Amino acid sequence: MEAAKITTEDFQKVVKNICARDTSADPEHWSAENPMWGHCAVLSLLAQDQFGGTLVRQSLEDVEGLEYLRSHYSNKLPDGTDADFTFEQFQGKLLPDLIKEVRPRERVLSYPDTVKRYEFLKSRFEAGLSKI
Repeated sequence: MEAAKITTEDFQKVVKNICARDTSADPEHWSAENPMWGHCAVLSLLAQDQFGGTLVRQSLEDVEGLEYLRSHYSNKLPDGTDADFTFEQFQGKLLPDLIKEVRPRERVLSYPDTVKRYEFLKSRFEAGLSKI
């Protein structure tokens, strides 16, 4: 992975402006008021592109009201920091003690819909970088 080109704060600013219904894993529940909804896998991939580190999966199967989503992704940055760039999507509903498992990038990208959403988001991200 390449070295970081931007700060995590700038990354967060850009992604808030590019997440949309067509890049959400759950477009039915996505809204402009909650733009991060359904973007955890694709944003974690994008964050890994920028900062390196590993992808981390948490099961949502036991989280009431969120079990249909199956999982949530975040990042462990190279310095050991846990970074969840879509934490606000749950509006306090995500339990902090969920078991974390490292997932290989290839596994996350083994789903064609995820690849499509990631490529759309990556293109928008690259365009959004010129605005910061």
